Amino acid sequence: PAELLELEIGESVAMDQPTAALAIIDRLRALGVRISIDRFGTGHSSLACLQRLRLHQLKIDGSFVAGVAGNPGDAAIVAAMISLAHELGLQTVAVGVESEAQRVFLHRRGCDQAQGHLFSQPLPAERFAACVHDFGRYGVPASQRLSLAGSQG
Repeated sequence: PAELLELEIGESVAMDQPTAALAIIDRLRALGVRISIDRFGTGHSSLACLQRLRLHQLKIDGSFVAGVAGNPGDAAIVAAMISLAHELGLQTVAVGVESEAQRVFLHRRGCDQAQGHLFSQPLPAERFAACVHDFGRYGVPASQRLSLAGSQG
């Protein structure tokens, strides 16, 4: 089913051609496809454009996530991105999470999801298939579980 498909659009693509992006996003949404904006904050972000695009998810670029534990400026920007996204009805994903301190910061700020080397290094296709199979059989082990905004973890 289409609702299981999520496509990412790079921020620069969405912001450089907002009218074309909106038309494509609207057609995909009508099919049930979920849309994320990737690398948010690294290009020519327009908050008005972000609202008009009617996305599902905002992916916070790893260049901001990298500094949340030690750089007050990055921490403030990421916290503001999470808050803004939630106010617009978007889920948030932090990209490039590599440390427990980053995960804790994001959890405390209400970030919905995270991805990065803290959870797994890139995997070959065969190993990924085995992980998906194990996930279906056993669920995610507590040591690997991450629920930044939910009741788990």
